[in-house]
Amino acid sequence: MQLSVIILNYNVRYFLEQCVLSVEKALEGIDGEIIVIDNDSSDDSCAMMKQRFPHIKLIENKENTGFPKGNNIGVAQAKGDYLCILNPDTVVAEDTFITILNTKNWSLNTGIIGCKLVDGTGNFLPESKRGIPTPWVAFTKIFGLYKLSNVFGKYYAQHLSENQSGEVEILVGAFMVMKRELYLEMGGFDENCFMYSDDIDLSYMALQRGKTNYYVHETSVIHYKGESTVKDGTYMKRFQEAMNFFYKKHFKVSVFFSAFMKIGIVVFSFLKMFQGKSQPKKVPEKYVFISDNEVLKQRLEAKLQKEVRLASLDSEIAKSSEIILDANYVSFKDIISFIEQNKNKSHTFKILPPNSNFIIGSNSSNDRGEIIVLD
Repeated sequence: MQLSVIILNYNVRYFLEQCVLSVEKALEGIDGEIIVIDNDSSDDSCAMMKQRFPHIKLIENKENTGFPKGNNIGVAQAKGDYLCILNPDTVVAEDTFITILNTKNWSLNTGIIGCKLVDGTGNFLPESKRGIPTPWVAFTKIFGLYKLSNVFGKYYAQHLSENQSGEVEILVGAFMVMKRELYLEMGGFDENCFMYSDDIDLSYMALQRGKTNYYVHETSVIHYKGESTVKDGTYMKRFQEAMNFFYKKHFKVSVFFSAFMKIGIVVFSFLKMFQGKSQPKKVPEKYVFISDNEVLKQRLEAKLQKEVRLASLDSEIAKSSEIILDANYVSFKDIISFIEQNKNKSHTFKILPPNSNFIIGSNSSNDRGEIIVLD
């Protein structure tokens, strides 16, 4: 088998359904498998998987084991030569896996490969490519110096633009592809870290083995990001623990360094927590449905109690519209491309997944997202 896609889920039932649907399409023509691990969700994620995807392997954990252990449990049952660690709040394009598996970088001494991630409004997520957060790099990040000049831009690997592929040090755990042999050689994700610095740690361990990590811009994946974790007090505590874990594991620390990092992590954690506060939802001025399905259009109008206009991808669309993209009518690749091309135009976007009864989307990288179930 060529590829195993490992998806660890926790209480994001609708995002998981959309993710799996996109992965199934991306695996067409590939000898691959999907393994979903559920970390004791309290929603109906598992019931949905059994009802809609009975052919997909589902592992039901009896407790929330955390990101590292949950993924390790899934990888232990994987058969693919390559692994993709994938967040459930993502949407992959039909050519994503083909693009990554066919990249010439695999002929090199490759460790982990990542790709271009965008949020639900099409804006690039800079954590798609990063540098090792050494004390100095962490300082430039915490105090915003990376915004002033590329001289301070190592945290987000600013030696590469978002549309330029190349070597990077750290990749994000929302989308990572590597050989299963390497993953097992490194011992997988370190289970001493519950979450947040696990992807930094795994990327760094690949570098320590003399491997080279790569960012590939030729395929884009939506990561709804804000859906993964509520930015509350628990988040701040775990983020601090995660960063302390990474520094203690990989760096010799002095008293001064420890004090600086403690202050910096608290500041950074508070910023993250406030970034994650829900913003008031703006009511769209107009609704546009990219589809040819009149019946679905009428269902949307009944649910939204607003007029909905049918349109195609090349139609003129008024500003401040909510654009609903029908994945029964348009490919995931074209949906992702359309959202990227129409970012920053005051639009919001939702997707109607194939053969589904809900629309789903997010208005920013910090937004928890919105699901509207159709009657």
